[in-house]
Amino acid sequence: AALRAYYISEDPKDFQLQALPLSGNAQALGKAGTTEEEASKGSCPRDSVPEAWVIRSLPRTQEILKIYPGWLKVGVAYVSIRVNSQSTARSVVQEVLPLFGQQVEDKERFQLIEVLMSSRQVQRTVLADEEPLLDRLWDIRQTSVRQVSQTRFYVAETRATAPRVSLFVGGLPPGLSPQDYSNLLHEAMATKAAVVSVSHVYSLQGAVILDVTCFAEAERLYMLARDTAVHGRPLTALVLPDVLHTKLPPDCCPLLVFVNPKSGGLKGRELLCSFRKLLNPHQVFELTNGGPLPGFHLFSQVPSFRVLVCGGDGTVGWVLAALEETRRHLACPEPSVAILPLGTGNDLGRVLRWGAGYSGEDPFSVLVSVDEADAVLMDRWTILLDAHEIDSTENNVVETEPPKIVQMNNYCGIGIDAELSLDFHQAREEEPGKFTSRFHNKGVYVRVGLQKISHSRSLHKEIRLQVEQQEVELPSIEGLIFINIPSWGSGADLWGSDNDSRFEKPRIDDGLLEVVGVTGVVHMGQVQGGLRSGIRIAQGSYFRVTLLKATPVQVDGEPWVQAPGHMIISATAPKVHMLRKAKQKPRKAGANRDTRVDTLPAPEGNPL
Repeated sequence: AALRAYYISEDPKDFQLQALPLSGNAQALGKAGTTEEEASKGSCPRDSVPEAWVIRSLPRTQEILKIYPGWLKVGVAYVSIRVNSQSTARSVVQEVLPLFGQQVEDKERFQLIEVLMSSRQVQRTVLADEEPLLDRLWDIRQTSVRQVSQTRFYVAETRATAPRVSLFVGGLPPGLSPQDYSNLLHEAMATKAAVVSVSHVYSLQGAVILDVTCFAEAERLYMLARDTAVHGRPLTALVLPDVLHTKLPPDCCPLLVFVNPKSGGLKGRELLCSFRKLLNPHQVFELTNGGPLPGFHLFSQVPSFRVLVCGGDGTVGWVLAALEETRRHLACPEPSVAILPLGTGNDLGRVLRWGAGYSGEDPFSVLVSVDEADAVLMDRWTILLDAHEIDSTENNVVETEPPKIVQMNNYCGIGIDAELSLDFHQAREEEPGKFTSRFHNKGVYVRVGLQKISHSRSLHKEIRLQVEQQEVELPSIEGLIFINIPSWGSGADLWGSDNDSRFEKPRIDDGLLEVVGVTGVVHMGQVQGGLRSGIRIAQGSYFRVTLLKATPVQVDGEPWVQAPGHMIISATAPKVHMLRKAKQKPRKAGANRDTRVDTLPAPEGNPL
């Protein structure tokens, strides 16, 4: 049962349980494990119940090992060979090269590389020729029984290259010049100008790419950056691999995958490992480690690529915002974006047919669906928030809140729905560990809503609305919602399906927003239950909202309290290319999804 929970598909007979002792006597953990039967007989007294059991691997005299090719255009995905106590890295290389169709005399120029894909950074280790493979696997299993499934072995040609490391450093103050960033890093980390230079600057995001021509200096900077703060903000460091974009076939359109491991409970973390095994692990980025920018920089010279975002609507908005900010740096400025929904509402994922939420589908079938998806356009909207002068009660002076701009993909709410979102957000900030499932999150939303049933703030008296420069009289409402997609509040149809001669039929690419009012929490609940629709108020491409007092506002699920002033909503952001899941079911991806050979190689074919 534990092996299943950890997604380990190996034979349970190859593992055993070992009691984790309560006392400081941890010597047992260094021995071969203790079975449950042995523990009950004396190694773990009955009156000393262990806090936990540890799964340990049993020693093995031989193993079946998958070896992958480290080059493009090979007819098989991997070959399986048997390794024993006599097998070394060199003997494995010599055995598998003919199976990959490499009938070369100089086999010494190939090496075996171990790639670990489970950590925040993909780790590559070149194995020494005389490295015993069975001992290597045993060491990995002793570290963690899961680590074997997260480790791959590649045969690749040795490349004699000059030392060069690309190091991403984020968390810096935005808006500086390349020289200012160079001086700042020299002051914070004592960078050596002779071997370190700033190769790329992303000023809006406060990030740079360092070109380091000394491995020792690169390692020092990487370790130091993780413990360094600049202007009170901790830095982020990430080593970036080289992408050989000139060697990609002309019709190749690789997939750039972003995973938010904080979304969907533990599913995000498992998907991160699964996609790193199915794809080149360097195609898969963990968003909590530097955000989307490192991925877009890595793919900046790739002529054509697509994007898969694994997360909620907020995560999708994060990636789309980063795409817009880096578009001018990309050889493919308009990649199409697919969604694997891991959030609570997942309204954009629903509209694009990716579903209400990920429920454990085979990750390979997800990739097949992305391959078969249809490209569609979607409007994005710019919201300018320009607050009036506000009185400071502390020193009795007048302060001005600077204008700010936010982007909207799904909807913008003012009033009661934003207030509920704000309460939910604050509850999650206080106890983030409890918000690990969609079911629990929706339960909290319901509880917050019930507390607001008798709440009334007469929103229509506190705001003014102009549509296309024309004043619009508002009915008696508690919430005003601008919707770009036909899904709101976890799949509800707020606009409704009834025909109305006053308005055009809504589309996600028509350059128009629909404006809807709700009268309170009960009305919102009826909409989500499919019993009613919202109150249709307007449709247009330019809106000006005047807030007469501080009011809760939310954009795509991100809430805050907006000071009195103006909100201007317009379609100035460019349309984005999204991928909508095809209606037909994807083709079955059974055993043929991972072509392999155990004897002879298949003819050379197209790369995956």
